[in-house]
Amino acid sequence: MDPVHPVCTRFHAAIELIGARWTGAILRAMFTGAHQYSQIKAAVPGLSDTMLTQRLRTLEAEAIVGRHVLPTSPVQVEYHLTEKGRDLEPVLETVIDWSHRWIPLAEDDNGGARHHR
Repeated sequence: MDPVHPVCTRFHAAIELIGARWTGAILRAMFTGAHQYSQIKAAVPGLSDTMLTQRLRTLEAEAIVGRHVLPTSPVQVEYHLTEKGRDLEPVLETVIDWSHRWIPLAEDDNGGARHHR
């Protein structure tokens, strides 16, 4: 029998961070540039305000997402990926490729398959 591969603590911390529910989808939505809260929420179906707020705060605390307050009236806030966050794009692209190979498509309400890249 082969020995069990020990899990690196850095790997474990990274996978827990980016693997938290909704985090990958939020990051994926942000790869196109800076976005306001409402744009991110609209891009991720089923995401609640509470969860988006929590995830953005966590990602900001981890320096993966930056927050920029625009000097407008009313005040607007834009979120953007930092260099650390942009470095996750090839990781998530690999997960997308894997999902297209191994995860069956869900059926929508009309009986058709949903597929987004």
